[in-house]
Amino acid sequence: MSELEIREAAEYKRQRKNKIRKHTKTLGLYMILVVVAIFMMYPIIWLVGASFKSNADIFTSIWFMPKAFDFAPYIQGWKTGTEYTMGHYFINTFEIVIPKVIFTVISVTLTSYGFARFNFPFKKICFAILIGTLLLPNIILRIPSYMMWRTFGLLDTYVPLVLPSLFAVDAFFVFMLIQFLRSIPKDLDESAKIDGCSTIKTLLYILVPVLKPAIISVGLFTFMWTMNDFMGPLIFISSVEKYPLTIALKMSMDATGGAFDWNKVIAMSLLGLIPSILVFFSAQKYFIEGISTSGIKG
Repeated sequence: MSELEIREAAEYKRQRKNKIRKHTKTLGLYMILVVVAIFMMYPIIWLVGASFKSNADIFTSIWFMPKAFDFAPYIQGWKTGTEYTMGHYFINTFEIVIPKVIFTVISVTLTSYGFARFNFPFKKICFAILIGTLLLPNIILRIPSYMMWRTFGLLDTYVPLVLPSLFAVDAFFVFMLIQFLRSIPKDLDESAKIDGCSTIKTLLYILVPVLKPAIISVGLFTFMWTMNDFMGPLIFISSVEKYPLTIALKMSMDATGGAFDWNKVIAMSLLGLIPSILVFFSAQKYFIEGISTSGIKG
């Protein structure tokens, strides 16, 4: 073999070794990620299996696979121990969740637009107060809120749970959208103004499409937090007919501390997780983009 052929053969072997090393490293990384994913997902996987088990099997085995797939916990759990089925409590939950998501998205977008794009008296003071509310524990607002809504005669309605979202009470979302808007060049607003767009049209047709990932993140967070809210309905709702899913799940447990069917509770809890999981995965792309970015790319 000539010297050139020897060098080419050596270079080929070196490249092949590098490629094998790279593929081995990638394969090892994926294996680690799979193991970590299984470890993190195992509680959910175990819950799925436990929903088909009996109480005895739930407390005697950590293995997720049931001995037999018994759908009785789902059937009996759906019927509940009240005159209403679990479907009724799902509907009650969505009667709270859907308007709250819509009102929150609209109010937060308008409020953040005002702070980010306009100058008005006491703007800095108002913004400081807004940021200060982020440090205010929500639990200390429960008693004043209860007294206020009792004075208005609106207890045992969904108004205390939904109406505040019309006034952009979620300061975290307002702050997030303000930061997002500040990173968008004002040249877009000026160009729209030259083309004859009003303030509202500039927001709707120019800024909202750019804000879409952040707005979807706001709606997603609001949806999941409202679906999981227990304290709000517990304080303001007193009629069983109007209970959302979270309170209905609590009712399925014996308040006296006696024995109850955990498989029914787990089965209904899994059904309660399905809407949040579906919404999250359907908006996953925009959610990740809204969290990881803060404005226009490039």
